[in-house]
Amino acid sequence: MVLLSFDIEEFDMPFEYGKDIVFEDQIAISRAGTIAILDILDKYKVKATFFCTVTFAENIPDLIKRITKTGHELASHGYYHSDFKPEHLLQSKLKLEELSGKEITGYRMARMMPVDESEIEKAGYTYNTSINPTYLPGRYNNFNVSRTHFIKNNVLQIPASVSPLIRFPLFWLSFHNLPLGIYKTLASWTYKKDKYLNIYFHPWEFTDLEDFDRFGFPGYVRKNTGTKMVKRMEELISWMKAKNYPFGTFQEFIRTIYAN
Repeated sequence: MVLLSFDIEEFDMPFEYGKDIVFEDQIAISRAGTIAILDILDKYKVKATFFCTVTFAENIPDLIKRITKTGHELASHGYYHSDFKPEHLLQSKLKLEELSGKEITGYRMARMMPVDESEIEKAGYTYNTSINPTYLPGRYNNFNVSRTHFIKNNVLQIPASVSPLIRFPLFWLSFHNLPLGIYKTLASWTYKKDKYLNIYFHPWEFTDLEDFDRFGFPGYVRKNTGTKMVKRMEELISWMKAKNYPFGTFQEFIRTIYAN
């Protein structure tokens, strides 16, 4: 199964590069990207999981409704994207359930940062997908973590997909910067080995990020964003469908794990 997911949040990433962006623009940019994603998923009849912050969810009630009405899964990405306290785990779960009318069973920490597994269990989540089991300087050092799903503190851990052996990450930055043929080769290798793929993206990737003065993003972040990203995502989904890779939500995937 292909677990295609999107971390939908207030677009605060320019702060990481020393740029200011007003809250209204944070919401507007992520909103536009979320609509582009939903349009692609509708076009190709693909189900995905949306990890959403409460802050963003409160500002896009129509899109939350569209996400749930069209059969996608809504999960928690925290209360705020740039602020975390342990109590936000339960607070975000309850608030997203109130806003969506759906049970929230999954969690992904903002920026895939470490999170206390006992707190995840205490908040009542079934699964956590906050681990990138690779090494990236200054960000991740998880070579000691299983590449594939495992149980910890009674919570199912579903790490982001990395390739076998060399643990090359298949996350959003790889997708933007690798030639698409190489990305497909790595994805196919990983899928055949693990029997699933867990790959994630963000709505702002589907908008034009080329304005360096406004956003401050280096070339490897800006590359293949906007309409180029829409085209690449459509090509990836079309290729996966041609290979008969089934798509599903995390909740659907978990049902297959426990059924076996």
